[in-house]
Amino acid sequence: FFGRRFSELHPTHLVCLSSPLRSQLNCSRVLPPGKAQPTHPPVASAPWLLCAEDRLLPAADTPCVAYSFSLDGGDADFLKTVSRLGCEVHSFNPSTSSASDDRLGNSLASNRGNRGGVSQHKLWLEWRAPRRRKHKTRGNLGSVSQTLADIMAALGHHAVHFMYADLLSAEWRVFQNWVEVGTVRSIHHLVATVYLHWAGFEVGGTDEEVLRYWFSVLRGIEASGLHLVHSSAGNGRSVLRRTVADARSSYTLSWVNARVTRPRT
Repeated sequence: FFGRRFSELHPTHLVCLSSPLRSQLNCSRVLPPGKAQPTHPPVASAPWLLCAEDRLLPAADTPCVAYSFSLDGGDADFLKTVSRLGCEVHSFNPSTSSASDDRLGNSLASNRGNRGGVSQHKLWLEWRAPRRRKHKTRGNLGSVSQTLADIMAALGHHAVHFMYADLLSAEWRVFQNWVEVGTVRSIHHLVATVYLHWAGFEVGGTDEEVLRYWFSVLRGIEASGLHLVHSSAGNGRSVLRRTVADARSSYTLSWVNARVTRPRT
């Protein structure tokens, strides 16, 4: 459909994932916002859902890791859910005044292993690799903005079991970095908001080129093993600065990595 003009595209084509009916994986049990006990779908008006199939969740006797990137506190229910699951939880916000240590959250070693608690970090996600990259030692990021791979390395994590990301239009370049570097394959459950009212940070070109780019990023996530389990429409009806009656300006998408499963017992 990318041969069509922008005005001819149906809004569901704009993101290819705009309706829960387009979910790629049906989960018989889900975790709704703020809850740690699975329930059966559908869940009315849920902005996001975590797939709670046994084979897709960390075993109860093994550590789990959760990251959240949010500037407005919209991750409160996510933090509640993963904390109740007993995960080691890390919350990232460059404007926070309550970092877990006195060095603006850059020294992270002391924040590892805090199961059920939330470690606050005055850090944010970067999608550009530094020109002169120094080897990142565990527990030391050295900057308030780093790639996900560097954050994971500093924390000593090889996988992130649950991630929440509301990056306010930086998501497209960040997702591209994750796909190209391969970091996305280390994420087991991903809840992320995508914004469509404009192209996004450092994304340019004609409307058709932007649509192609968005589509390629989403297909890259899918090709990395993540499958959509839920989508929720946000506010506004502007897509690339044009009013589209049947579309929304943002969508919160819930994915699960179906390639990462725990052994059956």
